[in-house]
Amino acid sequence: MAERVVLAYSGGLDTSVGIGWLKDATGKEVVAMAIDVGQGGENMEDIRQRALDCGAVESVVVDAKDEFANDYLVPALKANALYQKRYPLVSALSRPLIAKYLVKTANELGANSVAHGCTGKGNDQVRFEAAVAALGPELTSIAPVRDLALTRDKAIVYAQEHNLPIEQSKKSPYSIDKNVWGRAVETGFLEDPWNPPIEDIYEYTQDPSITRDADEVTITFEQGVPVAIDGERKTPLEMVVAMNELAGRHGVGRIDIVEDRLVGIKSREVYEAPAAIALIEAHEELENVTLERDQNRFKRTLESKWAELVYDGLWFSGLKRSIDAFIDDTQQYVSGDIRLKLQGGRAVVTGRRSEQSLYDFSLATYDTGDTFDQSLAKGFIELWSLPSRISARRELAGD
Repeated sequence: MAERVVLAYSGGLDTSVGIGWLKDATGKEVVAMAIDVGQGGENMEDIRQRALDCGAVESVVVDAKDEFANDYLVPALKANALYQKRYPLVSALSRPLIAKYLVKTANELGANSVAHGCTGKGNDQVRFEAAVAALGPELTSIAPVRDLALTRDKAIVYAQEHNLPIEQSKKSPYSIDKNVWGRAVETGFLEDPWNPPIEDIYEYTQDPSITRDADEVTITFEQGVPVAIDGERKTPLEMVVAMNELAGRHGVGRIDIVEDRLVGIKSREVYEAPAAIALIEAHEELENVTLERDQNRFKRTLESKWAELVYDGLWFSGLKRSIDAFIDDTQQYVSGDIRLKLQGGRAVVTGRRSEQSLYDFSLATYDTGDTFDQSLAKGFIELWSLPSRISARRELAGD
């Protein structure tokens, strides 16, 4: 049997043409693999058939929406994962899942290499290949767009010459990637960071400047996992889909950021992630009332590192695995309800309650019933500030 390569297949121009390109350049049979992570759009069966029509010897389609939500989005939510404090890792979270299935399919079908459609400028090439190296170290990764300098113009010519079943519509001015966690938009006029985004680029969110009545929703968490909206139980995937609709209606989750890419360049990116931003806001606030102070403070430092590791393509690294263990341990008491007000592009926490809450009204109140012994504060401050006092005396003596 001829050698095979498994291609991460989107159904678009580059990966459709990539089937023939890979075969011509390597002499290998191409197996196309498409993953459904909630990106919407075309029917996955149509995408599967297109790969065969473009020359793939086999075409595999995987419905991974629930797995994506359970095993990738839930850990990201537990970590309150925001790269550079703002980006909820929309694309970065899907890449290790796709890579997992690339390796799995390659092993099942006897392929000795995998391929993807990334360029040499972006983060995704690193994410795919680092994940493949971790899961299938014997496999070779091929990137035809990057390694063979295959431009869009060449792709269009190739498709026409080979009568491939791909519509050659006018090139979109944007590069778009999306899944159920959010949507990423770049290139075109957005490459000038002075240019404001226009309303036409958005799909998951409505214009937040339009006046609408606020919606209030109550999100229920169990050990850090969102399980219900207004008392109605839902799976993680259903939670994300529902919150995309509820929060997206109010323009929640629009992000415009100049991002530090892994490859060393800065890139202007526009994202919309209504469910991600709303759920992270709710989850973080529930942690504020259920986590012990120093545990909560330390977790905030690890959240940033977790986001950086995932952004940098190190989902399967030892450090991330260790941080995951810490985060999972913190979530045992993160159960309760958070009330969110959705309006004008914001998800604002207006209420919180939990049987695991560490908030003690009798200690917090300034009114009658206060059980906090204020007489202890003076001695506490004396001891707390003692190192500073001793150090200051030494410095003054030196003067």
